[in-house]
Amino acid sequence: MSKDTEPVELVVVQKLENALSANIEAYFAGVIDSEPDVLEELLKSKNSEGTRRAYRKDITDFFTRMTGLRPNRDSILEFLHLDGHKATLVVTKYRAILASAGLAPNTINRRLAAIKSLVAYGRKLGVCNYAVDVDSIPVQAYRDTSGVSEQEFLSVIKECDRSTLVGKRDYALLLLLWGNALRRNEVSTLDLRHFDGTKGTLSILSKGKQVRETVNLPKVTVIAITDWLIARGGDMSSSRPLFTSVDFYAEGHRLTGDGIYKIVKRLFKRAGVEKHMSPHRCRHSAITAVLEKTDGNVRKAQKLSRHAKLNTLQIYDDNRNRDQLEMSELLMDGLD
Repeated sequence: MSKDTEPVELVVVQKLENALSANIEAYFAGVIDSEPDVLEELLKSKNSEGTRRAYRKDITDFFTRMTGLRPNRDSILEFLHLDGHKATLVVTKYRAILASAGLAPNTINRRLAAIKSLVAYGRKLGVCNYAVDVDSIPVQAYRDTSGVSEQEFLSVIKECDRSTLVGKRDYALLLLLWGNALRRNEVSTLDLRHFDGTKGTLSILSKGKQVRETVNLPKVTVIAITDWLIARGGDMSSSRPLFTSVDFYAEGHRLTGDGIYKIVKRLFKRAGVEKHMSPHRCRHSAITAVLEKTDGNVRKAQKLSRHAKLNTLQIYDDNRNRDQLEMSELLMDGLD
């Protein structure tokens, strides 16, 4: 080796050694958090505002009951830093407290699921290395999913006074809950851009989904929504809510899931229906009616309901949209 090249090679070697020993976090320190806010990160991972609200409520209940304080970053990290057996013991005691308080099994299981999700997300972030091994409480499936009869539902729909603005809105709203078995959050998150009156379609964000899916609408529903929008008038930009409040104090504001619940409750009570009705019971009513009209064809009823597990099995079914529209049209018999 010549004297001229030796210093150059030493410099290269030194640079390589320096690169290998460099502190990587000098570049990623801004995005790497050794003590992350696990709850906030978990909530950010959820697409639905309703889901985020439910998780926050259930996790808050856990920490409030077990520590006497609302959760914060430090208390959540302390829980996640517990030994796995101790954490499981804490959650087991929490389940016993909820059961002693007389809460319904479904409520208890939902809250346990929220805690398990928090732990699972903490494990994903490297905060803990255990899973909570606490069994759910057995529940009686489908206690009462019948809703009301088809005749009762159609009678409530027909009572909407379509000569008024509120009547036009409520009529269109009920047709969606009935004819397409939509969930209230699927309706409340609709904008004008999600409705295509020409094609007769609606783009909805289904429960647990990240991407909107298209459902076909019966002709009577397309006409009802169009009639409501024309009567409402005002700003028709694509980002405007499809359904809005017509109350004096909240006129023009998006109709929330709670608002839809109150409308349904009011309409059925006014019609003299004794059964307590909600948007979800409307959905149950529609699904039950389809089963009756199709002699128990569960496959077609499942296409209307769009349950997540069943959608996966039917993704290659070329007749999916046609069958769903057929079911929606069947539910509109008797309406003009």
